[in-house]
Amino acid sequence: MPVSWKVYILAIISFLVGTSEYIVSGILDRISLSFGVSLAAGGQLITIFSLVYAICTPILMALTASMDRRRLILSGLGLFVAANILSFVLPGYGLFVVARIIMALGAGIVVVTALNIAAKIAREGRQASSIATVVMGFTASLIIGVPLGRMTADAIGWKYIFIGIALLGLISMLIIFLTIPRIKGDEPIPLSQQLALLKEPKVALGLAVTFFWLGGYSIAYTYLSPYLITISGINDSYISGALLIFGIASMIGSKIGGFSTDRWGVYPTLFGGMLLHILMLVLLSLVTHSVVGVLAVLLLWSFAAWSTGSTQQYHITTLKPEASGVMLGLNQSMMQLAMAAGAGIGGLAVQQIALSSITWIGAASVFLATSATLILYRLGAERKTVLEQKL
Repeated sequence: MPVSWKVYILAIISFLVGTSEYIVSGILDRISLSFGVSLAAGGQLITIFSLVYAICTPILMALTASMDRRRLILSGLGLFVAANILSFVLPGYGLFVVARIIMALGAGIVVVTALNIAAKIAREGRQASSIATVVMGFTASLIIGVPLGRMTADAIGWKYIFIGIALLGLISMLIIFLTIPRIKGDEPIPLSQQLALLKEPKVALGLAVTFFWLGGYSIAYTYLSPYLITISGINDSYISGALLIFGIASMIGSKIGGFSTDRWGVYPTLFGGMLLHILMLVLLSLVTHSVVGVLAVLLLWSFAAWSTGSTQQYHITTLKPEASGVMLGLNQSMMQLAMAAGAGIGGLAVQQIALSSITWIGAASVFLATSATLILYRLGAERKTVLEQKL
C-alpha cells in the first residue's frame, strides 16, 4: 500500500477521535436534558476531557516511548473504543464523566502516535505534508463530525453516536493492524527528564508559540457565533453557512501549510500564517457591516490559523528530533490548555469589556506567538553561525 494511503488512514482515525472530543459541544443540550443537569454542568464534560488529555498525554507517551508505534496506536484505539462503549451502556452523569476520562486517555495516545507514525513513514522532504494530512483529519471533525453527530442525535438519540464511533474504532484497529508496519519507538525519556525539557529555551519557546497562537484563535473562535450575530449583524440563518466556509478553509489551510513547509521551510510559513492571522482578526472588527467582507475575512482567518497548525506540529518535532514522540505529546497538551485558556479569557473579555474586544485580544495573543517564533529563529541562526565558525 502506498505511503500516502497509510497517512490518509491515520487522518481518518484522527477524524474519528476528534469527533469524539468535539461532539459534546454539538449535543450539549441533549446530554444535559438526558442527565437532568444544567448546561454549565454539561459543559464541564468538555473541560474535563481537555484537562485529562493535556495532563496525562505527556505522561503516557513518556511511559510508552519505546513501544512499537503500531502496537501503541492499537492499544490507544482499544482504550478509546472501550470508553465509547461505556458511554453508551453506563447510566447517569457521573459514570459518563468516568467514560470521558478514559476516552481522553485513549484519544491522546492515538492522536500523538498517529502524528508520530505519519512523520516516520513519510518520504524524505514530505514529513510536514504527512503531519498536515493527519491534522486535517482532526480539523475535519469540526466540519463533518459534529454536524453528523447532531443529526444522529436528532434521529435516533445522542447515545447511539458513541456506539457508532466504537464500531468504527474497531474497524480502524483491523485496518491499522493490516496496513501499518511495525515502527520502532523512541528512546525512553523518564518523566523527570521530559519535564526538564521545558527548561530548555528552544523547547519552552516552541511550546509558547503553540499556546499563544492557538489561545488567540480560541479567544475569538469560541464566541464567533454571537460575535457574527451581534457585532457583524449577520442574520442567524447565515451562521451555519459562515461556519461551514470557516471549516473548509481550515482544512485547506492545514494542507497548504504542510506543502509550504516542505517547499519553503518552517519559519517563512509560520511568519506568513501568523501575520495573516493577526491581520484578519483586526479586519474582522472593521468589516462589521458587510456580509461579503465578513465571509472573506473568515475564510482567510481560518486558512491562516490552520496553516500554522500543521507547520507548528512539524516544527515541534525538529526542536528535539530524538524525542519526537514526547515533543508531540507536550505540544498536544499545550494545544488543549490553550483552547481552554482562550475560551476562559474570551469569556472574561465578553463579561468585563465587550464582545467586540475578542478579536483584538486574540490578535494580541497571536502577536506574542509571532514574537516567540522570531526569537526561536534568531536563536537557530546564531547557533548555525557559531557552528560554521567552528568548522
